[in-house]
Amino acid sequence: MLIVGGGNAGISVAARLMKKRRNLKMGIIEPSDKHYYQPAWTLVGGGTFDIRKTVRSEADFIPRGVHWIKEAAALFDPENNMVKTASGHSYTYDYLVAAPGIQLNWKEIKGLPETLGKNFVTSNYSFELAPYTFKCIKAMKPGMTALFTSPSTPLKCGGAPQKITYLAADYFKRHNLQDKVKVDFSTAGRVIFGIKKYADQLQRVIDRYKIQVNYRHDLVAVDGEKKIATFKVTDENGITSYAEKHFDMLHVTPPQSAPDFVRNSPLANETGWIDVNKNTLQHSRYKNIFALGDATSTPNAKTGAAVRKQAPVLVENLLSLIDNKPLNAKYNGYGSCPIVVGYGKLILAEFDYDNVPRETFPFDQSKPRWTMWILKKYILPWLYWNRILKGTI
Repeated sequence: MLIVGGGNAGISVAARLMKKRRNLKMGIIEPSDKHYYQPAWTLVGGGTFDIRKTVRSEADFIPRGVHWIKEAAALFDPENNMVKTASGHSYTYDYLVAAPGIQLNWKEIKGLPETLGKNFVTSNYSFELAPYTFKCIKAMKPGMTALFTSPSTPLKCGGAPQKITYLAADYFKRHNLQDKVKVDFSTAGRVIFGIKKYADQLQRVIDRYKIQVNYRHDLVAVDGEKKIATFKVTDENGITSYAEKHFDMLHVTPPQSAPDFVRNSPLANETGWIDVNKNTLQHSRYKNIFALGDATSTPNAKTGAAVRKQAPVLVENLLSLIDNKPLNAKYNGYGSCPIVVGYGKLILAEFDYDNVPRETFPFDQSKPRWTMWILKKYILPWLYWNRILKGTI
């Protein structure tokens, strides 16, 4: 058994498999020494979470009995049941689980790499930059503009670009700056959220904070020194133009994709994602390959909550395949987006492939609640480190 990727998805699957079949010979290909709890980086950017609590040693979470191959995967060769690494080594398998995660394409925005981390250009999608986000927020003064963006590509935690916008707006409100600092959320999307129940509540949040929202605005270039952001704007008829916006602070959500070695592999579909059955998580062409997490073609929200529901389905179906049994476990597309709408306030959106709400609690989760904030800030991080990565929930 070979697993590519030692993030949430890969570690969760490895832990579950070892609990069910201790005799499996298993390896994980993962180059990183560190393991990150990325969902808390929004809170770090809002100044309400310690960045040091979001990182631990990868070695602490490799399940006992699993061989850690500390290399970076570079090539899939499914015809020969082989994965090659960047260092030139080759590893064969009987069964493969692909969980390589998502790739952040900073360079696709012209001028962005040169100005990230300075000139008040930041992003919570980076461990190094998330603390800088709060420094930028605190530096805003009357007459300034805080600009937040969201790209046209699929992205991990699709609500994250909004969350930091709302936290910043709440910070300004609490510091008597609401009508003095302009908050601009420019998104390539066409709606604030794809499910009306949650979208209606988010619109109320936007109105309350007096946030200017611009749809069909895709960030394509940044001039950090001149503080100019350039957007590709697409109207309702598909006609494109370009618009420049001044900023004093810019929070960027970068374009994202499957990793290059996935996009260029036989495992990918025409859009570059690992081509799996959206219910069984088995590869569409290579039956001894399964995949889960952000790099797959499944049309669900790319969140840790989705991985938590995918992992037991994948494990059950993989073991069924080994035992020559039908693949009966089904993933229904469940995703969860805990949308922080201010300090101490959170909307917990949960839904499936059909965008039907699948809420956990016996109350209306579309309304901002302090209890859901507690879930986000305290309970979910504990569950991640102590239960999810150990395969017990």
